[in-house]
Amino acid sequence: MNDIVKKRYLEEDYLLDNPEWDIKDSPWKAEKVHDILKENDITPQSFCDVGCGAGRVLTSLRSFYPEAKYVGYDIAPDVQQFWNTSELREVELNLGNFIELNSQKYDVILLLDVLEHVADPHNFLTNIKPYCRYLVIHFPLDLSSISVMREAPLLEVRRKVGHIHFFTRGLALELLAECGLEVVDWKYTGASLSVPNRKFKTRLFGFFRRVFYLFNKDIGVRLVGGETLIVLAKYSE
Repeated sequence: MNDIVKKRYLEEDYLLDNPEWDIKDSPWKAEKVHDILKENDITPQSFCDVGCGAGRVLTSLRSFYPEAKYVGYDIAPDVQQFWNTSELREVELNLGNFIELNSQKYDVILLLDVLEHVADPHNFLTNIKPYCRYLVIHFPLDLSSISVMREAPLLEVRRKVGHIHFFTRGLALELLAECGLEVVDWKYTGASLSVPNRKFKTRLFGFFRRVFYLFNKDIGVRLVGGETLIVLAKYSE
């Protein structure tokens, strides 16, 4: 990871801007992970969440896969303050770079809201190849006609949340193909209409998004945004 990008997570910047570290969204994300795995008849025995944050996606997944092994990695020292809880007692959490520290192979590696933060996602995805059977990747689809015209939403997620890459569905899937990944399944998550703790403006704009989505979901997402993408992928032989 580029030193300038990494600095944001090694110091207090990210925690100050995101004091809850997206804990409230974790059960929702875990449900989306479970749904796409179930629909493709995959029952993992081991998960590794790279960029695990507070680790609550892993604890939420335990209700679906109680016998599985759970491991998480994150580079941000501040995130450790969320790890001292009984919920995480049976989850192995590691502070540091996954590629440098890990020596295990997992049924599923989770990259949930990670690739948009990584300076070189192509290199990152290539280096992960030896360590998993499947990847489940969650992409925020920041790019839309409205976000480009306004620009302020893109600048906000860049400054506050640390997104340095912006995706549409097509760009996200093309990135995976460029890295030798075969997309097994993908779906929109309905984030702007279903994610917990939506902002008032997001809820208010939800009516207009529904109208555009009913007309044509792909075109609606590219025009008015408000979606995220969850992808199940594996590396081509």
